[in-house]
Amino acid sequence: MQAYSIDLRQRIVLAVESGAESQAEVAVQYEVSLSFVERLLRQWRTSGSLAPLSGKPGPKRKLEPYDAWVRAEVQRQPDATLAELCERLAKAKDVQAHPSLMWRELQFLELPLKKNAARQ
Repeated sequence: MQAYSIDLRQRIVLAVESGAESQAEVAVQYEVSLSFVERLLRQWRTSGSLAPLSGKPGPKRKLEPYDAWVRAEVQRQPDATLAELCERLAKAKDVQAHPSLMWRELQFLELPLKKNAARQ
């Protein structure tokens, strides 16, 4: 989702600070939420800036250092279950991983999750 433009932010602040309209009326006029108008005004009054706030990065991937190993293991045995991959990772690299963590890693690496039922 893109941040609202600086131009729109300036028009919203000017409309509210002119006193002609309430925050709710400005929100309806510019088709934004009332909470956005309130947060924008709070940001303007405390910091004097209308620039969008930068997002915080998420947590680092625990299995990122083992990308190559995971890729090789999935290529070696594509029908291995998540639990099997986790066990192999624990034995080979001494890293504990839950199957849900392995699933997210496979998704991130765009590796197949579908297993061949005929082989099991």
